[in-house]
Amino acid sequence: MASRAGPRAAGTDGSDFQHRERVASHYQMSVALKSEIRKLNIVHVLMWVLVAAQVTVSQLSLVSHKVVASPYQWEYPYLLSIIPTVFCFLALPRNNISYLVISMISAGLFCIAPLIYGCMEMFPVAQQLYRHGKAYRFIFGFSAVSVLYLVIVIAVQVHGWQIYYSKKLLDQWFTSTQDKKKK
Repeated sequence: MASRAGPRAAGTDGSDFQHRERVASHYQMSVALKSEIRKLNIVHVLMWVLVAAQVTVSQLSLVSHKVVASPYQWEYPYLLSIIPTVFCFLALPRNNISYLVISMISAGLFCIAPLIYGCMEMFPVAQQLYRHGKAYRFIFGFSAVSVLYLVIVIAVQVHGWQIYYSKKLLDQWFTSTQDKKKK
């Protein structure tokens, strides 16, 4: 064993590290996936805050509807998309499989479904904007439909990656529990 001040142990040149224990690969993968999922959850929370702010400002008439447009119908159910994120944040610290499964299922219901509905709801308005160049709803001077389609594109990617990484993390957790049961 090496010491800070003393000489190196006799009979070693420092190349005897091959026998040391290593962290199992599924634990390394679990840590990496948890980190990615946390980053995606933070991005989702930021997007959720923006949508919630738009809905709140519009509903409470804090500013003119010319500055911030009234929300589309899909934005109200999308506000429930914070539920899967909360379950995901609860699942990660203790490797709680049931919370992660609830998060994945509810992500499809509360995140992806409102976004699909939003694409269909705003399509005629987007079509009118790009054919005739006329917009009737604005968010800080920008066409509301353009801003919200940008939000939808980003949100679909974030939620898709969340579900993908959650599935991979779930597989890693199942692998580690199956290994423990075999022993």
